[in-house]
Amino acid sequence: MRTHVWSIPMRHRFRGITVREGVLLEGPGGWGEWSPFLEYAPEIAAPWLRCAVEAANGGWPAPVRDRVPVNVTVPAVDAERAHAIVTAGGCATAKVKVAEPGQTLADDLARVEAVRDALGPGGRIRIDVNGLWGVDTATTSIPLVDRAAGGLEYVEQPCADVEDLARVRRRVDVPVAADESIRRAEDPYRVRDLEAADVAVLKVQPLGGVRACLRIAEEIGLPVVVSSALESSVGIAAGVALAAALPELPYACGLATVQMFTDDLVTRSLLPVEGHLPVGPVEVDPQALTRLAAPADRRAHWEQRLALVAERLPDVGQDLSS
Repeated sequence: MRTHVWSIPMRHRFRGITVREGVLLEGPGGWGEWSPFLEYAPEIAAPWLRCAVEAANGGWPAPVRDRVPVNVTVPAVDAERAHAIVTAGGCATAKVKVAEPGQTLADDLARVEAVRDALGPGGRIRIDVNGLWGVDTATTSIPLVDRAAGGLEYVEQPCADVEDLARVRRRVDVPVAADESIRRAEDPYRVRDLEAADVAVLKVQPLGGVRACLRIAEEIGLPVVVSSALESSVGIAAGVALAAALPELPYACGLATVQMFTDDLVTRSLLPVEGHLPVGPVEVDPQALTRLAAPADRRAHWEQRLALVAERLPDVGQDLSS
């Protein structure tokens, strides 16, 4: 497989970064994206590579729908920018980041109120805490945010620990979604066994690909939201393939994050139209590969990372060398 290392600036700081980097794999069946975050060790980045190789080899499961509903993602920005992001996003559902280090609950409430104003009374709001609250903070904060939102669809990962997630779920009326407690856990099914969540958030790269996620979705027995790991349209296409193949899809998916990039690697970006993304392949733009090619030092960094991770996956390594 051929590799292409890319670098794309972002419109707003998100997860502490302003530039997103990754690798495209060009394989016999198409294109795959490998873009584990820079701080991730090889063992964490390994399933991301399985996902990319699966995509580059082609042949995702057959879809059962031709479009996927999505939410607009609102970073931990001020209320005015949050309102503008939602207005421009074109979606009826918004996912709002809260509990940003250095910010206060008052900042979160103002952001959520602005999002409600932008969406109108019929829109849906979900918040993502990224596991940054303790049980007591979550128990007291969630009702306040729920009130500010005029009703929350759910709260995602209010606490880091799955046992704490279960405790919070029993103390609040807002449904709880699990993300990190699934994708970063040695046993993702503890969420099910402890009845710690009402919704399972699945991300294709961290969990090893579309087929691996379909197995988890079947076995975990919870409604699924397919979410982005902040990918280009090539990576988002894998998430769309998963969402399109699920037997049921009761919630909008967190796959509209290409809106957060200033550029893209394909001829037609996966951007929402009337709150949905189309199902189907994307076409990589050769000019974009040149325009967005990472500098030489970054290419060397990613190529070294790729070699280290491939050593852990002998079967995947064979595909990469083909």
